[in-house]
Amino acid sequence: MTDGHADTNTETTTETTTGTDPGTDPGTGLRAFLRGRSELGVCALLLAIGVLVLTDALTMDTDFAQRGPVGPRTVPIVVGVALLVVAVLLAVDVLRGGKGEAEGGEDIDLAAPGDWRTVLLLAGVFLANAFLIDPLGFPISGALLFWGSAYALGSRAFHRDPLIAAVLSTVTFFVFDRLLAVPLPGGPLMEVL
Repeated sequence: MTDGHADTNTETTTETTTGTDPGTDPGTGLRAFLRGRSELGVCALLLAIGVLVLTDALTMDTDFAQRGPVGPRTVPIVVGVALLVVAVLLAVDVLRGGKGEAEGGEDIDLAAPGDWRTVLLLAGVFLANAFLIDPLGFPISGALLFWGSAYALGSRAFHRDPLIAAVLSTVTFFVFDRLLAVPLPGGPLMEVL
């Protein structure tokens, strides 16, 4: 009888020490629900961007560019709605157990460090374009942007890249400024173009 009484006390003590509070148990609660569902973070980001795009599109002043039934709000509204739809569809897929495939298949060494030189060169080119677009105009700053991006990404065709960049920026300027009526700064080349 004393053995049975001791066993009961041992079982009670074991239950007390191994029993965990449901709020702190890593196997239950919100943390356990989100474990393995990191794609829900992407859903939340897409949802936030979609709401931001739709809010901005619906509050946009369209008097300056309205030239017909399709105005400057149309594309942002379509993109915002598409972002919301993709966010909802991805969330439904993740909640039903869908998972993205692990990265592989490409000829990439995932253990190798990132190429920070390229990232910093590209960031510098974009910042230079932001500062130079007003004084130099889009044709010149765009050419520097396109050529600098090609250089940062590894192209070393010095006889060809600046020519392609100049043609590309000039064509882009004409498409936006003249055909789409989106004013871009012309800079010193405004009289020539």
